[in-house]
Amino acid sequence: MTDLTSDPRPVAVYTDVDDTDPAIGIALLEAAGFEVRVLGTRDTAEIIAGAQDASVLLPGYATVTREMIEAMPQLRIVALMSMGFDYVDLEAATEHGVWVTNVPGAATEEVATHALTLLLASCRQLAFYRASANPAHWNDRAATPPPRMSETTLGIIGLGKIGRELIRLARPLFGDVIGYDPMLPDTPEIRADLDALGVRRTSLEEVRSSANVLSLHLPLTPETEHMVDAAFLAAMPAGSVLVNVSRGALIDHHALAAALDSGQLSGAALDVLEAEPPAADHPMLGRDDVVLTPHIAYFSARTEIEYVRIQAQNAVTLFTSGAPDSPVNRPVATA
Repeated sequence: MTDLTSDPRPVAVYTDVDDTDPAIGIALLEAAGFEVRVLGTRDTAEIIAGAQDASVLLPGYATVTREMIEAMPQLRIVALMSMGFDYVDLEAATEHGVWVTNVPGAATEEVATHALTLLLASCRQLAFYRASANPAHWNDRAATPPPRMSETTLGIIGLGKIGRELIRLARPLFGDVIGYDPMLPDTPEIRADLDALGVRRTSLEEVRSSANVLSLHLPLTPETEHMVDAAFLAAMPAGSVLVNVSRGALIDHHALAAALDSGQLSGAALDVLEAEPPAADHPMLGRDDVVLTPHIAYFSARTEIEYVRIQAQNAVTLFTSGAPDSPVNRPVATA
């Protein structure tokens, strides 16, 4: 534990706050005795220059590299404002005794609801029919008719909190729901929970080859990066729909564009891309068969507050109790 009333006070540094208001977090940190700075940048050199004495680093979307961690000798925690943590060098943080935290569960309802919204918009071909809702094209029809939802199978890859919440919301609409998760334990409690939700747990191969609508709910790791490639897409049922509200780099988007062009997939529903914002020539932009939103699945009036609060609270809890609330690593120095 740390005496936050000591002089000098520990320093907490926000990097980039492009689309959030950090006021709640700043107030929480200052009330706990921190000196708070807001740099307003994602640039590595600018962050290092402005945070060399930081004990707490609070990124928005800025990548946190080994170079940055090693340039901040007093750093004790990188407190993230997201569920994913693939943009932090976790190995470097752990080696240098730095905690990394995320905001688990803060937007489970929002992300699952957004996934269902995108899924239905894609299956019901809303992009096409919204464009044709004018007198000149009123009777136009898409190349293939939409499926009846009760005659389709929903597949979920990743049966964590968000995946299971999506199943709870979507189960009444689908004829069958199947799921795969290599990380989820196979315990009586888990089996009972999945049974109650009405999902049958099976292999990746069966989910991929049987699901008419396939939704991804996985973290980005070396094993999952570009797991949805040309071979993966070719093994999906013809005319199926792919949904992703997790991490953009799970998908090879050029392969996805080719699968859409060939008719192997009838649609895609995406809230995330590999690079955000995307380049003007990104293959997912401007397509009637792609429902695309700008990484907004997490967003609501509640999460706008909770993400900022939980991010700051992790730092306060570490300094007052010795460990943060929601760590994703266990630093070597504190093990």
